[in-house]
Amino acid sequence: MNIDLKGKVAVVTGASRGLGRRVAARLAKHGANVAIVGRDPNQLREAEAEVRKVGKGHAIRADIATIEGVADLKKQVESKFGAPQILVNAAGVFGPIQIVKDSDPRRWIETLQINTIGPYLTCRAFVDGMIKQSWGRIVNFTSAASLHPPGPLNSAYGTSKVAVNQFTRHLAAELANTGVTANVIHPGDVKTDMWAAIRDEASTLGPEADAYRQWVAWVDKTGGDDPEKAADLVLNLMSDAASKTTGRFLWIDEPLQKPIPSWGDTQDDRPWKE
Repeated sequence: MNIDLKGKVAVVTGASRGLGRRVAARLAKHGANVAIVGRDPNQLREAEAEVRKVGKGHAIRADIATIEGVADLKKQVESKFGAPQILVNAAGVFGPIQIVKDSDPRRWIETLQINTIGPYLTCRAFVDGMIKQSWGRIVNFTSAASLHPPGPLNSAYGTSKVAVNQFTRHLAAELANTGVTANVIHPGDVKTDMWAAIRDEASTLGPEADAYRQWVAWVDKTGGDDPEKAADLVLNLMSDAASKTTGRFLWIDEPLQKPIPSWGDTQDDRPWKE
């Protein structure tokens, strides 16, 4: 894939492990100077070493779920690299697999803080710099779960991803004609640490968690989607060909789960609009 990102600064959250680390390495390989953002210092050191094997990267420990954490992240990124042109929000947690009445409110709220508030705060922090440069790419990780029929046990994660979808659409509308795009992607059904956490929690529950156990078994049996496909999709969004792709829900190439229609092109027929 002939995409040259030399001179570009990229911020990747959730980059200390999993899909975020793969995305950070892919962007660095194509010339970007990557801020590798995460919370675990040991994982960050490992990720930084991995990224530096293929390009430029610098680990930054930050909590993107708090106003103060993102303010500090912005200060560190801009002092080390300058204003970024690329932001990938790959940080995420699945949250409690519990029915609402029995749910742990701290875990439920934390899920929205990391999965939804985090992308809002990082986009708010860095988008102005992108607008001033007339070029930017924002990619927020979502999930097919946001398009599935609602079911028991998934209120925190499902709500957080529906919210990040709609937030990204609003952001894309605000960025029209600025040279900055904003999209959400479903990275596939991947055998990650999150998959393992869902497997472990669902195994302790009753029949209400059968759907989770079936999904876990399906991913295990198939091996899951190739995680490199998520990095491919993110990289493709950096290309000139993707400059008009914005406000979209995007899928990896040939996913194991058949793509689900999202919003597509919508017609604004509100009767009060002139």
